[in-house]
Amino acid sequence: MATVGTFDGLHLGHWSVIGAVADRAEATGARSVLVTFEPHPLTVVRPEAAPKRLTTAVERMELLEGSRLDDVVVLAFTPELRAHSPRRFVTELLLGRLGVDELVVGHDHGFGHGRAGDTDTLARLGAELGFSVTVRGPVREGTGIVSSSRIRRALACGDLADANRALGRPYSISGTVVRGDGRGRALGVPTANIVISDPDKLVPAEGVYACRATVADGDFAGALHIGPRPTFPGAGAAIEVHLLDYEGNLYGSALRLRLVERLRAVVAFETADALVEQMREDVRRSREALGRADPV
Repeated sequence: MATVGTFDGLHLGHWSVIGAVADRAEATGARSVLVTFEPHPLTVVRPEAAPKRLTTAVERMELLEGSRLDDVVVLAFTPELRAHSPRRFVTELLLGRLGVDELVVGHDHGFGHGRAGDTDTLARLGAELGFSVTVRGPVREGTGIVSSSRIRRALACGDLADANRALGRPYSISGTVVRGDGRGRALGVPTANIVISDPDKLVPAEGVYACRATVADGDFAGALHIGPRPTFPGAGAAIEVHLLDYEGNLYGSALRLRLVERLRAVVAFETADALVEQMREDVRRSREALGRADPV
């Protein structure tokens, strides 16, 4: 009992498919398997069009550890694999290598060279080769059908609420804390400057966000800034977070941020004092937003 796909983001639509696989496997006593790819297929097929990732390879595996799946198989997406016809992909990999006898896929599933295969192709091959195919319909949430492309668009335009609804959880980014220019500390609101761990990770639109941060010391509420710092001429763009009620040295630490609410856009202030006043307001609003949100 298996499913196959890229599963970038592991959104509500993906979990519908994964849940169906796990349910069917438990009912029949079969093993449940998810087959996915690394890197994202478009990085091989059309590198210039490859999207930024909603979930890195590490994040995807961590999320799948919380599923009811028995196994996760990661196939290296190589030029050779790209060249597989739909029939060859099914016969050599799904049947020959993995011994799949039942397959569950999403409604928009495509596979094989040039995505020439679709759910109808799978149904025909299944009838011919002796495996069953179940196609899960689209999952709708809020404004429409849940998809990875919808989530990317929402994050890019600052609609974090829509992205989080489609994901079924807060969007997260991870990185390492590096030494900054110390300006936040000098202003009385110390911030940790973050370098994102994976350059292919999608960073949301510029803005100030309420977030929850996981560090070695535990979980903390935070106010996150993404983007330029226009109040200070010459200051470059940054990703920096102020952890509420935290005392300690974060330099060199790994940090994961779960973005709960976008509070405002990035704006320039006439004076440093005006910026500090706004930063304190951002902290207050972050507390409120995180207090309203469900624990994550």
